[in-house]
Amino acid sequence: MRYLILFLLLISCDLRPKKNSVFYLNISGEPSRLNPVGSTDGHTGSVAGYIIESLLERDIESYDWKPRLAKSWEVSSDKTYFLFKLREGVKWHDGVEFTAKDVKFSFDVMFNDDFNTAALRPYYEGIKEVQIIDDYTVKFIAKDENWQNFDIAASMDIYPKHFYEQDKKKSYFNKHLVGTGPYKFIEHKRGFRILLERNKKWWKDKIEPEHGEWNFPKIVLRFVSDQTVSLEMLKKGAFDFIGMRPDAFVKKAVGPEWGKSVHKVITKNSTAKGYNYIGWNMKHPILKDKRVRKALFHLVNRELMIEKFEFGYSVPAASPIYPSSPYTDPNLKAVEFNPKKALSILREAGWEDTDGDNILDKVIDGKKTKFSITILEPLEGFMKYLTIFKEDAKKAGVDINVKIMEWNSFIKLAKEKKFDAIRLATTAVIDWNPIQQWHSKSYDGGSNHVGFMNEEADELMTKAKFIHDRTERIKLLRKVERMIVEEYPMVWFSYKESTMYGHTNRMKKEKDTYKYGLGTSYWKFKAEEREKI
Repeated sequence: MRYLILFLLLISCDLRPKKNSVFYLNISGEPSRLNPVGSTDGHTGSVAGYIIESLLERDIESYDWKPRLAKSWEVSSDKTYFLFKLREGVKWHDGVEFTAKDVKFSFDVMFNDDFNTAALRPYYEGIKEVQIIDDYTVKFIAKDENWQNFDIAASMDIYPKHFYEQDKKKSYFNKHLVGTGPYKFIEHKRGFRILLERNKKWWKDKIEPEHGEWNFPKIVLRFVSDQTVSLEMLKKGAFDFIGMRPDAFVKKAVGPEWGKSVHKVITKNSTAKGYNYIGWNMKHPILKDKRVRKALFHLVNRELMIEKFEFGYSVPAASPIYPSSPYTDPNLKAVEFNPKKALSILREAGWEDTDGDNILDKVIDGKKTKFSITILEPLEGFMKYLTIFKEDAKKAGVDINVKIMEWNSFIKLAKEKKFDAIRLATTAVIDWNPIQQWHSKSYDGGSNHVGFMNEEADELMTKAKFIHDRTERIKLLRKVERMIVEEYPMVWFSYKESTMYGHTNRMKKEKDTYKYGLGTSYWKFKAEEREKI
């Protein structure tokens, strides 16, 4: 069946334009919805990134703020307000003019229950309000001295007020998208692709004609999670760019076409590194015991997984912060694979095989309970990791089941906390703020899916919000990091030290990576290829 699907995908992807006008790339999964307002779905964010803009943006080399929808800004000496002067003449994709009303709406909507924005509210709670000074000037008023307040204001996505205040059903906004950015949304064919078209009236083209970004007339986003399939599609030309995992980079990206029609690249940069994890439901009858969670971590042979699937390009994760981050405590050690220790901990926690069926059991709340856990998994490609875990756990008397789910159904259960365990991935940021994922108040509506609750950690996270000195803030948050680690709320798999990707020969790029990103927005088609058409 898998190879039939591969064949059908390749056949369907053969319908390419004859002109060299479309940049094809893989975003690995289909967005659960198009509406980016309040969304925490990374795939939704991947689409919105081409369409929706913020007031400022980070420079890809220096990481300094630079103008975007705002042409200039001021920060008060006491950091209690931020004044942004907006660009005039910017148009939304539907032709309506962008003004200060859109900026105010974009902040206010974060506290509007009709838009399902609860998960993102912790980021905005340091801002009291946005005031409109005139059509092209806004003032953000801070209600506290949260060190991130300016960053939050500067990076806030700006949405069209007139568009989202239409009298439409919610489903309408999940199928349509309007922004000010370099690309316009054209269509979404469920299960197949999203088509974007270059915004010919993008404001940046007028004020800075030689900026060099976003050179493709059209972009097609596809949703292929299987690395083998995406590699074949790259070779066939159905993708121009794909991210690559180490196993694909070393073992699968080989053959006569590599280095000719397609290329693979390994590089390093200073971007924050995310991680894959198994998150335990800490309110689950079996998993609420910290000893159990610790024992399960000792049953995960990450060294073997890194050797077999990542070819030594990764390191075992010691915490939810990537190793090169200044926020991570260098004294934290990764949990070792040690089945004997795991079994000893489980014995101590009262688990034993009382009926000889090779599965541990224990009386919980007056009922004999088998040690059986189901992990929800959204990607078949990660199954090989979980299979190793499942087999090692079985030897220790722990029954691990894995249920592969369609993404939208998976996200629904994650939000509703209807799981024993979930396998997910998370992105990272340069400056770590753990509140949205780890604070107790983020359990309902936030990203604290596992239910980590620690009053002292809550207090330290809150205190760290108001420390502007980065060195002092790091000292405090390292204590939070340790508190999280010592509760074993997740199994953090590994961090990749290098970035790997593949691209077709028709791509022209200045360098393999910039300091804070690959810089695909600067890529273009080779001139000689365009001349052949």
